Amino acid sequence: MPTQVSTALRRLAHTIREFTIAQRTVAIIGVAVLALGVVALTFWITKPAYTPLFSGLSGTDANTIVEQLRTDGVQYEITNGGGTIMVPEANVYDERLKAAAAGLPSSTTGGYSLLDKMGVTASEFQQNVTYKRALEGELANTIMAMKGVKTASVQLAIPKDTVFVSEKADPTASVFIATDNGVTLTDEQVQAIVHLTSASIDGMKATDVSVIDAQGIVLSAAGVTSGTDGKVASDYESRVRSSVQAMLDKVVGPGNATVVVAADLSQNSGQRTEESFTSPTDAPALNESFSSDASGGAAAGGNSSTGVLGPDNIAVPSGVQTGTGVTSQSVTKNNAINKVTESTTIPAGAITRQTVSVALNSTVASGLNIANIKALINAAAGIDKTRGDQVAVEVVSFNKMGAVQAAKALAAADAAATADRTAGIIRTAITIFGIAIPATVALFLIARRLRRRNEEEQELRDLGELAEMRAMMNDQTVPIALTAPASAPLTYTQLPPVAPGDNDRMRAEIDALAGKDPQRTADFLRGLMDDRQPA
Repeated sequence: MPTQVSTALRRLAHTIREFTIAQRTVAIIGVAVLALGVVALTFWITKPAYTPLFSGLSGTDANTIVEQLRTDGVQYEITNGGGTIMVPEANVYDERLKAAAAGLPSSTTGGYSLLDKMGVTASEFQQNVTYKRALEGELANTIMAMKGVKTASVQLAIPKDTVFVSEKADPTASVFIATDNGVTLTDEQVQAIVHLTSASIDGMKATDVSVIDAQGIVLSAAGVTSGTDGKVASDYESRVRSSVQAMLDKVVGPGNATVVVAADLSQNSGQRTEESFTSPTDAPALNESFSSDASGGAAAGGNSSTGVLGPDNIAVPSGVQTGTGVTSQSVTKNNAINKVTESTTIPAGAITRQTVSVALNSTVASGLNIANIKALINAAAGIDKTRGDQVAVEVVSFNKMGAVQAAKALAAADAAATADRTAGIIRTAITIFGIAIPATVALFLIARRLRRRNEEEQELRDLGELAEMRAMMNDQTVPIALTAPASAPLTYTQLPPVAPGDNDRMRAEIDALAGKDPQRTADFLRGLMDDRQPA
């Protein structure tokens, strides 16, 4: 292990040993949170992405497929109340092929695949029943593909064609729906199921479909028009009211007019056929026939009159025959006639009558022309007087107490919401500071202790270097012997020579130490000089 790493580890261990109980607790909690975060992140990164293998399974099929996954050692998850099996994306296609080879899932709602199994010897009754089952299975599979639908079952009642009945009965259908937990089908989804079913069967109307959920609630009953008729009426009334209200707000100012719209919508649908005939002008006849008849005269010298029968069998003289005879002619012409046939489908939801009631504030309506206001309302609401639409405009005094109380209630609600937001911010800030302040104090204490430890270690290193330098100087210094024997004169002992390289190296080390910490170096040198002075 490198020296730097081992030194850092020793310092860390020494620092941890000097921690107080509170500091150790904070450090242990931090390390535990960090470790849990790393483990969770690793688990999330290494977790494979799951995709549905099969959905809408029965209990038997789900158990068989799970046993197959366990045998193959494939991870799986069961969701949607046991009806959906999730497997990693890398294994989904292999497992589907294995399940298909084993004939899984075995329980199915059928569909057009039932027709593939029908033999050539099937009777007409078997063919009709199998075809009806195929339609029911296809409709059920399509409905189960809708979001929120868990299971679906469709039952069709298709009358048998016969020549002994003058009027044919319409086919009907009943649909059973089971949704996922906590899911409720909207009116639009129910109507989608109704129209999907009715459009799939020849001659079936939307009013011939019943939809029932798993709680036994009738979502759409047969013989009843679309369940969204009330919603259509309310949407139309809201749209007209918004248009009229926006116009009046521009004219009399916001809050000075109120609008109420009531619309009657037809719940019946039908079809109307009209034929009209006109004669073309200057058009040649389609065909024309001409006949002529000449008859002989009466007895000589006598006159005879003949006639034709008129109303009430009374003979009407047609002329007097003379002896010369009479010639009758007849012309028959067939003229062209223009014929126009119009077929009109009348859908449900047509407006039969609507009324618009408007109340204007008397404080601002004094200078207004009520007739002009009515004209604007008629244009904005699309009033048709031929069908009985009415518009009523009244100038009344508005009660402002409700507006004042509403304003106070709104202000109180805003103040309460502001107070709640402020309290939430304060609680969040207190929580953050409650966590951040102890952590900051602990980090500060740890950093301070580490800095102090570093300073102490640096001082020890400096002392060691000075001690080494002092030892080196002691080794290079030879004391001068100044002894005076009684029998001999004073002599001078010469110092041994010192290598020039050693002096340069020592000077360099002293210069480096002095540049690093001049004050401390000066103190140590002074102490060293004091020690060298004779007592």
